[in-house]
Amino acid sequence: MTFPDVYQDMPFHDTNWVLVRCSGNKKAFLWTYEYQGSMRINIKVDPAWRDFWRQTYASVLPGYHQNKEHWNTVVLDGTIPDEDIRRMIAESYDLVIGGKRRGTRVDDAENRK
Repeated sequence: MTFPDVYQDMPFHDTNWVLVRCSGNKKAFLWTYEYQGSMRINIKVDPAWRDFWRQTYASVLPGYHQNKEHWNTVVLDGTIPDEDIRRMIAESYDLVIGGKRRGTRVDDAENRK
């Protein structure tokens, strides 16, 4: 909830499923839910990184109930460092807003041109 212009939504009228969406385009970049006794998140992923995350961590799976090419499910079982989880969420946000957030190295470099 620290990203600009985001809000929580429960479109399925099921308190188990909470989506975090961007206000501008109403697209979800983060789904949270409990499944098989563990908390999980679904995050949008660039297909170029999809397999990297899945091969690096056993608890990163193809997106549950989503397009497996563009979404990963992350089982929050403590096996993935917090900074990598935050990075995956930030990358999902960037994909949904259609670009990089201000203040990222890529954005800063482009602004210096």
